[in-house]
Amino acid sequence: MADNVPTLQADVVVVGGGPAGATAATMLARAGREVVVVDKAAFPRDKCCGDGLTAAALRELQDLGVRPESVAGWQVVDEARVCSPSGYTVRLPLPSGRGLFAAVAPRAALDAVVLDAARSAGAIVHDGHAMVSATTTSEAVEIEVEGVGTIRAPFAIGADGAWSPLRRFVGAQVPGYLGDWHAFRQYFTDVGPDAGALWVWFEADLLPGYAWSFPLPGGRANVGFGIQRDKGIAVRDMKRLWPDLLSRPEICRVLGDDARPEGPHKAWPIPARVERMPLTAAEGRVLFVGDAAAATDPHTGEGIAQAMLTGRLAAGAVQEAGPLRPVLARRRYEAEVGRALFADHRLAMRLSSVISHRKGARAVIRIAGTNDWTRRNFARWLFEDYPRAAVTTPTRWHRGMFAAPGAYRS
Repeated sequence: MADNVPTLQADVVVVGGGPAGATAATMLARAGREVVVVDKAAFPRDKCCGDGLTAAALRELQDLGVRPESVAGWQVVDEARVCSPSGYTVRLPLPSGRGLFAAVAPRAALDAVVLDAARSAGAIVHDGHAMVSATTTSEAVEIEVEGVGTIRAPFAIGADGAWSPLRRFVGAQVPGYLGDWHAFRQYFTDVGPDAGALWVWFEADLLPGYAWSFPLPGGRANVGFGIQRDKGIAVRDMKRLWPDLLSRPEICRVLGDDARPEGPHKAWPIPARVERMPLTAAEGRVLFVGDAAAATDPHTGEGIAQAMLTGRLAAGAVQEAGPLRPVLARRRYEAEVGRALFADHRLAMRLSSVISHRKGARAVIRIAGTNDWTRRNFARWLFEDYPRAAVTTPTRWHRGMFAAPGAYRS
């Protein structure tokens, strides 16, 4: 590093201020650690996403101290409407009067509030300052930050997304990896009354992907679709497919005749291979979380709950290990992520293979709509009210696991 660049000391430097990094920073700062967060973007900033929040994500937000009323555009979801390739529609109600099990919140607003929680906890936040290099030694990680200087810490947490520059700088990148899914999203305004519900369409040409319309206040909606990368549809093809999707009768009917886009559409990659992605580097000095750990659900594409979970687990591993035992941090973090996510991801991948064809998707949706019990419980499973593979993982069983209240019950 240049001689005239100041070197700042910290216990942990977090690269990336989204939900994964902000959660890790908040937990560590509350535990008394000196934490510095850096992000090239100045918050609030837009983040390509469907904006959906599952029960798991809501519980993480509640535990972090984030209140719904502090997030502009927060919309409670009471039920989902899921459509099969044949047009058969099932209403999936969520429990009422027992807290929140699903919501929608624009990421520009949500992420800024979550990052503010880190600030309030005592973390130093340098948003709008990009990391330009990172090196590791046996004792520390040194990160050079534009306009800030060099930050030296025993640990770094990489929360810098699917293309994680930190992963590249420390030599832990996966050559040629471009994500497992692609997603495409656009905000609409003046949508019709039917768009006040949360809609999912399993269109035959998207399987096992789907199109969605997620409600937002003020007659707005987040509308988009996601596809598996191995379907051979490139991002440029998604742009050509978009007008066709919007013109399909079942989608037109929900959005209404007056719906109009607010701004340009955007596409982004979805990394969903946490079992096969290196979770740490430099013998535990660097831990990756959220999209940088490819922790997104491989069936739904939901990643906020997984981002906050991995951030929390990384913070716990660093806190337990201490600066002199990075190998202990690596072992604990890898083991905890394995216990928390691997079985659920394997189950999600199996379900994706089942609904990758029209008949499978139609059968799953019809089974889900068999009766009130199946509709209610499929909704809770879909919105991650409990771990996806809870039935097959006895180590995670506990009393009331299938009947827990939602978040923000009070």
